[in-house]
Amino acid sequence: MRIIVTGAAGFIGSNLVQALNARGIDEIIAVDDLEQGDKFRNLVDLRIADYIDKREFYAAFARGHYGKVETVFHQGACSDTMQHDGRAMLDNNYRDSRVLLDACRARGTRLLYASSAATYGDGARGFREQPACERPLNVYGYSKLLFDQVVRRALPDARSQVIGFRYFNVYGAREQHKERMASVAFHHFNQFRSDGKVRLFGAYNGYDAGMQERDFVWVNDVVAVNLWAFEHGAVSGVFNLGSGRAQPFNDIAVSTVNSLRALAGEPALPLAALVQGGLIEYVDFPGALVGKYQCHTQADLGALRAAGCTHTFVSVEQGVAAYVRQLAEGGRGRGASREAESIVARASLSEQGERSRGD
Repeated sequence: MRIIVTGAAGFIGSNLVQALNARGIDEIIAVDDLEQGDKFRNLVDLRIADYIDKREFYAAFARGHYGKVETVFHQGACSDTMQHDGRAMLDNNYRDSRVLLDACRARGTRLLYASSAATYGDGARGFREQPACERPLNVYGYSKLLFDQVVRRALPDARSQVIGFRYFNVYGAREQHKERMASVAFHHFNQFRSDGKVRLFGAYNGYDAGMQERDFVWVNDVVAVNLWAFEHGAVSGVFNLGSGRAQPFNDIAVSTVNSLRALAGEPALPLAALVQGGLIEYVDFPGALVGKYQCHTQADLGALRAAGCTHTFVSVEQGVAAYVRQLAEGGRGRGASREAESIVARASLSEQGERSRGD
């Protein structure tokens, strides 16, 4: 069985390759762009059959260069929500995806791809996979929505599976290369290690300090749902992929700090005590983000559940605690610890201001 993973050296892509390897699938063609050379670290412990630069891949795949391919996990994209070059964003996130979709449809190859919760904009209209809710605030969100719209038009005539997942705020192992676009948990881990405290935005738009909330979803859960779709080839559509619960940034900070305190043999403290002790600090909300900031996201999982996915998502408290231990053990958070795998089986300010999903 030949599988292609685009964005294979990236955050979610490399976790998918790891999970496929764990299932004995090694005939994987990894597609990415290694101009940022440090991303190679996400591939060194994985088993792949070949590596292809993304600039060569899409046209070659359309020509049938790679032979019979069972499934493409399309995770490659420009995910920088602060990127203002609309032409580059649409080339990366829309045009390449459109070429891939057309080739997959022509060859009967299944396509599982990454969309984004950024398609919903400020969320004022809700978070259901419906056009009435979709009002992106930036060109990144628009590039994802544009491709989702093409997929919806193609679905009635599709002969093979096409499924898109709108990722909410993903955190977890193998995201270290994302730098300022890495998750809140990753930045908080490093802030606390270097400064002895973590920083959050103060009050804004009716939300108290640190109480702006997002649907934070652990990458292990994201991978599990992708593999569920891989096992259910009759399911097609565009689906939300988040935990289904909104939790405040304070929860991330408390979980991160208390997990690090536990590793140091220190007791857990409640939020008020952490703030009073200077371990959590609030800063003024930046003027540049006024009117452009999501204060609340929460995936509506109704469509995913109706499609038959019963996966249980972990809470921030569970997922962040496991992730902090991964980071502390491995330094860069590469790979899943046994504890993290068992949890799945059982069930920086820059990031806070700029992230809408994790590629």
